[in-house]
This record gives sequence, C-alpha cells and structure tokens, in this order.
Amino acid sequence: MVELKKINELTWQVKGVKVPTFIFASEKLLEIMKKDKTLIQAENLSSLPGLYKAFVMPDGHQGYGFPIGGVAALDFEKGGISPGGIGYDINCGVRLLTTPLMIDDVKNKINELIEEIFKTVPAGLGEGNLKVSIDELNQVLEMGARWAVEKGYGTKEDLENCEESGDYKGADANKVSDGAKKRGKNQLGSLGSGNHFLEVQVVDQIFNEETAKVFGLKKGQIVFMIHCGSRGLGHQVCSDYLRLMEKEFEKELSKLPDRELIYAPAGTKLCDDYLAAMKAAANFAWCNRHIIADLVRDCFVKIFGIDKKSMHTLYDVAHNIAKIEEHEFEGEKHTVFMHRKGATRAFGPGMQEVPLKFRKIGQPIIIPGSMGTASYVLVGTEKSMKMSLGSTAHGAGRTMSRHQAIADFGSKDLVSDLGKQGIVVRGHSKSGLSEEAPGAYKDIDEVVKVSDELGIAKAVVRLKPLGVVKG
Repeated sequence: MVELKKINELTWQVKGVKVPTFIFASEKLLEIMKKDKTLIQAENLSSLPGLYKAFVMPDGHQGYGFPIGGVAALDFEKGGISPGGIGYDINCGVRLLTTPLMIDDVKNKINELIEEIFKTVPAGLGEGNLKVSIDELNQVLEMGARWAVEKGYGTKEDLENCEESGDYKGADANKVSDGAKKRGKNQLGSLGSGNHFLEVQVVDQIFNEETAKVFGLKKGQIVFMIHCGSRGLGHQVCSDYLRLMEKEFEKELSKLPDRELIYAPAGTKLCDDYLAAMKAAANFAWCNRHIIADLVRDCFVKIFGIDKKSMHTLYDVAHNIAKIEEHEFEGEKHTVFMHRKGATRAFGPGMQEVPLKFRKIGQPIIIPGSMGTASYVLVGTEKSMKMSLGSTAHGAGRTMSRHQAIADFGSKDLVSDLGKQGIVVRGHSKSGLSEEAPGAYKDIDEVVKVSDELGIAKAVVRLKPLGVVKG
C-alpha cells in the first residue's frame, strides 16, 4: 500500500519518497485511483534522477511506467527524458473550433452534419485521405501545422492559436525511423481509433463571462472539438526509443523499480535524439489536427452555407508531450525536462508561451469528457504555475479496461441510450463504441471541479455534445 499524507481536502502527498510527489483528487477520485496501480506508479517516479517534483492530476489512472495524468520535472543536466512520461500517442491532444452558428441553426441538421463528417474524415485503424511522399512527410515532421497552411489547409491565425504555434522547433525527421515513417506516411488527415473523436458541441453553461468573451464563446453557440494524436508514427517512435534506451542504459534500468520508467540521461546522444524525434511526432499530430479541422470546416460550409473563414481555432493543446521549461523550486529557478502525460499545460497570465490575444488572462485549456458527457474549457492561472508547475488534468480518465468496457457495454444499447439524450453517434466499429462508453470513465464534472477549486485551472464554459464521430 502507498501511504498518503492528507494536505487538504483535494491534495495528498506520497509519504516515504525522496521527492515531493502530490496527488490532486477528491476522496471519490482517490478511491478510484486505489483500484489500479496509479499510486504505486506515482511512488515509483521518485526513482528517476534529477526529479524535482511530481504530480498526479485528478483524472489520473494506471499507464505505461508513469500514471496517465502524471506530471514530472527532471533536471535538464542531471535528469533525462522518459518516454513513459510522454506516452505512446505523442501529442495526443485537442483542438476546439468556434463557429458563428447557434443551437437553433444546427439542431434539425445534426444527423446530416454528423453523416457528412463521418464520410469526410477517415477514422479507425486505416489510412487518411492525404497521401504524401517520404520527402513531404519529412517536411511535415519538421514544420508541423505550418506545412499544412503552406499546402492550403487552414490559416496562419490557426497557427497563432496553437501550442508551440503547431511547429515544435528542434524537430529532426532524420531521428524518426523508416518504420515509423512507413506507418505514418498515409495517415495524415485521419482520426484513428481508441478514445479519439470528433464532436459537435453547444456552449451549455458559462462560468466566467469575461474570459468566455475573450475566447469568443457565448451560451448556445456551436463549437467543434477534435481529439486525436500522432497515429502509428508516434506509437512507433515511442516503441523504437524505448527499445534503444533499454539496450543502451542497462545500468540505469537495473536501478529502477519498473523497467517501463526507462529514460535517456541528460546530455547523452540518445536523449537528444529522442527529444528531436518526439518533437517530430508532435509536429505530425499538430499537422494532422490542422488538416482535419480544415476538412470539418468544409462539412459545415456544405451543410450550412457559412463562410469557411467564420470558423476559428480557439486553441489546440497537447496532452502527451515533454517540454524544456524553467520553474522555481525552493526559491531557485531551474531548467527542466517537463513531462506531461495525460496532462494539460495550464500557463497563467503573462507567460510568453501563451498567444498574445490570451496573454492577459491565461492559456485556454480544453478538457474533453467521455462520449456522451460534457467537455470543458478552462483557463490557466498564476496559482497553477506555483502549485502544479503550470499543469492540470486532460480529461475524464478511465475507470476500467477496454476489454471490461466491451464486456459491460453493448454498442447497440449505447447508441440507443445516447440517442435518447439527443446525441447522434457514428462509430467505425462496435467494439470501439463499447470501449469508450461513458461508464468506462470517471466523472468529468468531478475532475474539473477539483482543478477549479484547487485553482490550477479555472472553469470558463461547459460544452454539451450534440453529435459524435468515434474512431
């Protein structure tokens, strides 16, 4: 059993570890975490060299090495990078598009819209609708969403409202294996499978009118959410470098309580190579979401006859990524490898990394719910910079395995039940729908409530689903 010290109603500290490690959770969410290895994985993080601080967000659950919802800062010179602290789906993330439409404009055409999106954006395990050469793919890996804009997809404004401007500097296509490139070459412009989705939503509730106005959101407005990542390319990058690290750093591996925590020590060639490859995979994901956004805009234009330019990217955030950041620990500033796995950057007002239009109020944070439940837009805070190293939750977080979800939830009943709630669902496989049933996830309202009450992110609006396309 992992021993915890209760700091307050929503904060718990892992006892008996060398480095401050905190769990942000209500009693209800903590009890769910105790049912898998989340807390054990949090305790194991202290074995990583150069670790300054670690956290588990309110949506935390068991992952590969790191818990999903895990955040860890490792010293830039004495630490290193652990692929398990980023995950297999590098830069799995979310993009939110605003539209000029209101609920009354859409409610009678939601079936038609979802069907058009279902036909337009390929989903599942297959390929996308944009085939590129290896040379073009290398450009995507090093340019990110900027490549898509140059090819006529989306706008420069989209890039401005995207984490890293959709172009993670320092990416190197040469550090991505031929096998990874082969897997990703024909997957641009596709959703993928698993928990990825496309969702038509309505702004259901506003918690902060002033911030909502800056974000361009009002009650009853239609928005569109894209949730996907780096497809097979990112998965292969993670697999490739895990194997290389296990082979090259056997001594370091022997000291770890879990081999899934394997890392590349700072200053080694493999550390630098993985960082460059991870950035390339992240760029692939940003380019992918950018292209999907443009395809979706075409669907809205076809169904509603709106001006394509009237749909704007509110923001695009990464949920699985490592960054080189500067944070303060015990009064001193240190440069760190900041790992966020199933966690969202939540930078507050004044931070240079936040787009200029949002800099006075803080970074937009997009937290999707599970299929059929609400999603949220929050904003980063000054408190989050001090309390959680500029981080917050990324979603609802699973409570059961995909296998168990398939056994417990039938896709036919699920679609019927959601339909009775006024939510149109299209999926590319029956098992894929069952895996992502709302009952397989934590309560998104509870997760957001914890983040909001702690102050590591403040709720701005709640989004209610009207139609969903599942991978």
